[in-house]
Amino acid sequence: MSAPFIPAEIGPNWSRLPLPALIIDAEGRIAGMNDLAEPFLNLSSRSALGQELEGAQMQMRLRIVPPLAPLIARARDGHDALTRPGLRFEIGDRAGGHSDHSATVHLGPVASPAGSVMVLIAPDGSARLGQGVAVRSAARAAIGMADMLAHEIKNPLAGIRGAAQLLAMNLPDSDRDLADLIVEESRRIVALLEQVERFGDTSAPRLAPVNVHDVLERVRQSASVGFARDLRIVTDYDPSLPPALADADQLVQVCMNLVKNAAEALLRASQIEGRTDGTIRLRSFYDGTLRLSPSAAHPGGQSLPLQIEIEDDGPGIPEAIADQIFEPFVSGRENGTGLGLALVSKILSDHGAWLHVDSRPGRTTFRISLPKA
Repeated sequence: MSAPFIPAEIGPNWSRLPLPALIIDAEGRIAGMNDLAEPFLNLSSRSALGQELEGAQMQMRLRIVPPLAPLIARARDGHDALTRPGLRFEIGDRAGGHSDHSATVHLGPVASPAGSVMVLIAPDGSARLGQGVAVRSAARAAIGMADMLAHEIKNPLAGIRGAAQLLAMNLPDSDRDLADLIVEESRRIVALLEQVERFGDTSAPRLAPVNVHDVLERVRQSASVGFARDLRIVTDYDPSLPPALADADQLVQVCMNLVKNAAEALLRASQIEGRTDGTIRLRSFYDGTLRLSPSAAHPGGQSLPLQIEIEDDGPGIPEAIADQIFEPFVSGRENGTGLGLALVSKILSDHGAWLHVDSRPGRTTFRISLPKA
C-alpha cells in the first residue's frame, strides 16, 4: 500500500532555479515541479503533483528513455548526486503527437518528503546550435547568389522581353503565341529574381514589440480566403504571452511562407491520396528553457522563450532533402523555386531568432523561437 501523498516543502530559491526541476518522492510520484518544468514537460503542476512520473497514467503524456527510476533509486539509496547525459524526453502535445527533447539530468537526495530525490533537467543545446549554424550558413550562401544573379541576369532579360514584345506586333496570329510565351516566361523569371534579390538586403530588421497573435491572425485570415481556403486552419494560442521583439512585417512574411508551404504539401497529398481533411495548426506558447549559446552581446546566452509553431498533418518532408531544406534552390515541389525556406531562415537569422523543424509522415512542425521585447 502506497504512503499518503505529501507535497514537497518548497524553499525560497525553488522558483529561481535556472533549469526545469522536479522532486520525486519515495513512491516515484511528482512531489514538486518548478515553473520552468511546466512548459518543458508540457504539464501543469496542478495535474502532475501526486502522479507517478513513470506510471501508466503518465505514459500518454510523458515518456523518459531510458527510464529514470533506476537512477532515482541509486540517488536515494546512495545519498550521492548523479549525472546522466543523453536521456530522451518524449513529450506529448494536445494534438495527440509528441516531440522529443534530449537532456542531461542531475539527481540528488532532498530532505522533504522523506526519501525524495530532486531531478534537475538540462536540455541539450547541441542539436539546436547545429541547426542554427546551418540556417546562418544557408542565409550567407543565398546572399552571395543574390548579388550575382540579380546583376548578371535581370538586365539582359529585360532586353529579351522587350524584343519579344516588338516581334509579336509584326507576327501573324499563328506565331504570336510563341512570342507571348517568351514574354510570360521572362516575367516569371524576373519575379523569381526579385525574390532572390531580397536576400541581398543586409539592412537590420526594425525590431519593436510585436503581438505574435496579431501576426498569426493576419496570416490565418489571408490564407483562409486564398491558398488555404479548402483546408482547415485551427489555432491554439496562449493569450498570456508577452510581446516579442521582432519586425512585424518580416514576421508576417516568415509565417506566411511556412503556412503556404504547409498548404501546398496538404494539397499535393489531396491530389495523390484523395484526402479532404488536411489541417494546419497555428500554436503559440512559452518555453523559458530555450536559450542560445553565449555570445559577446549576450554572455549568458540569448533567451528565446516565445514560441510559434506551424504544423500540418501532411506527408512530411521528403527524406532526400530533409537535411537541406534551408538551402536555396532546394525544393520538394516539382516547380518550386526552393527560396521560401531559405528566405525564412535568413530573416530569422537576422532577428537572432531560432528555427527548428520536426517532420515525419503525418506531422510536420516548424517552430520559431523569439526573444521577449
